[in-house]
Amino acid sequence: MNEAEFLTAAPVPGPAYRIVTRRLVLRCWAPEDAPAFKAAVDASREHLAPWLAWARGEPADLQATIALLRVWRGKFDLGQDFVYGIFSRDERQVIGSAGLHARVGSDAREIGYWIHVNHIGRGYASEAAAALTRAGFEIDHVQRIDIRVAVGNERSANVPRKLAYTREATLRRRDPAPGGALRDMMLWTMLADEYPGSPASAADIEAYDAAGRRIL
Repeated sequence: MNEAEFLTAAPVPGPAYRIVTRRLVLRCWAPEDAPAFKAAVDASREHLAPWLAWARGEPADLQATIALLRVWRGKFDLGQDFVYGIFSRDERQVIGSAGLHARVGSDAREIGYWIHVNHIGRGYASEAAAALTRAGFEIDHVQRIDIRVAVGNERSANVPRKLAYTREATLRRRDPAPGGALRDMMLWTMLADEYPGSPASAADIEAYDAAGRRIL
């Protein structure tokens, strides 16, 4: 989609419940995914804990994990927040998880992501973030997408950098570090009029609504 087509396109009915990329499937988590989700988090805890505060409280028991996925699914269905599982194309492996979060305003989204420790270094986070960037701008028609990354987490910062997000600010003492101290956080942003020229706009994806109808 070029810039003129993007700026004049009518909103696509969403949200996208399922997004298929070249190597991945991103879809809304369901309660029956709880055992696989828990196994992925448990295996990746040591890898995630330095950067993600929630990972320091793991492992949670299976019932708590089921309850969490039910909450995520409920918010997804109500259009309040959008958390996706990242799976292999055959959906036999959990590659990680990502969010297209509505917590930054009605006309904006925030992308978050983590990758299973056994699958890091293969470009999956960038592939998932590119897909969610397309969904945010072309399906939700937001005006801004943010990605926040703790200062020092260069592997994670490479994702917005690769997709041509702009490092807009360093937010001071915003991110809880291990031990209780607060560290700085990078704020990366992309605006709607910057999107058509970005690498994310060329991402090869298919997106489907809750009824399985193709919407992108």
